[in-house]
Amino acid sequence: MPELPEVETIARGLAKRVTGDVIESVWLGSKPEPLKSPASKIVSALEAKRIADVRRVGKHIVFDLENVGVGVLARAGGTVVRARTRTPAPTSAQWIVHLGMTGRMLVSEPGTELDKHTHAIARLASGRELRFVDPRRFGRLSVAHQFQAAGSEPLEVKLDRFTVLFRGRKTPIKNALLNQKLLSGVGNIYADESLFRAGIRPRRRASSLSKEDLRRLYLAVQEVLKEAIALGGSSISDYVNSDGEEGFFQLQHRVYGREGEPCLVCKTPIKRVVIAGRSSHYCPKCQQ
Repeated sequence: MPELPEVETIARGLAKRVTGDVIESVWLGSKPEPLKSPASKIVSALEAKRIADVRRVGKHIVFDLENVGVGVLARAGGTVVRARTRTPAPTSAQWIVHLGMTGRMLVSEPGTELDKHTHAIARLASGRELRFVDPRRFGRLSVAHQFQAAGSEPLEVKLDRFTVLFRGRKTPIKNALLNQKLLSGVGNIYADESLFRAGIRPRRRASSLSKEDLRRLYLAVQEVLKEAIALGGSSISDYVNSDGEEGFFQLQHRVYGREGEPCLVCKTPIKRVVIAGRSSHYCPKCQQ
């Protein structure tokens, strides 16, 4: 599943390419699973809207939409289009995209071959198309007026708040890091990598961590996420950015996916354990 760095990379790429463009029409596929909001509500919220911004909130991509003045319909080249006035109205809605396990949000030329797992197409005034492709259909599309993540933003949370979130919890620290109601965006890969850099085993109860442990973990989370964003995220399974390109942070993984391989610091074989149904990778010597 794309985590914070992957979603941030995709959102930044989309923002550069489609901000200011207008959604002329919307096509939604017949599969009901991707639609968290009714199809009619999604179409109504998106059509004839200008994309004011694209940003990440937690693990979600948020398109901020604003109204454009809509006049009479005009016909150009055999295609019905809307004639727009120059004065936009205030932001009217948000299009919320969660990529799930295998979702992709791509900017495509209209003549590009259509993937059979395409569930939504937003046709833009520039002639391009925004396509949501998701083979496993765990991704979700919805609309809102003021979307907010359930937990704190990992790249904005302060140390004092971070400490309050985790101190005293009886669950393993790995579980706590994955709790989206605490931090929104951290997933399996970056929890493992952060715990390694902080020298903390994933099974340790959060309540056992000292103030210094939590300080190291806070700095590690910040460091890992920023490095991963700079490298375009980790291309595991199907992840690609909005241009269809892979990321490179997987080349920097120190523990994730390296079971049985020597630790890059002490040469001890990396171990894998399952915690609450999730694989966790760690070095039994470097992490205590």
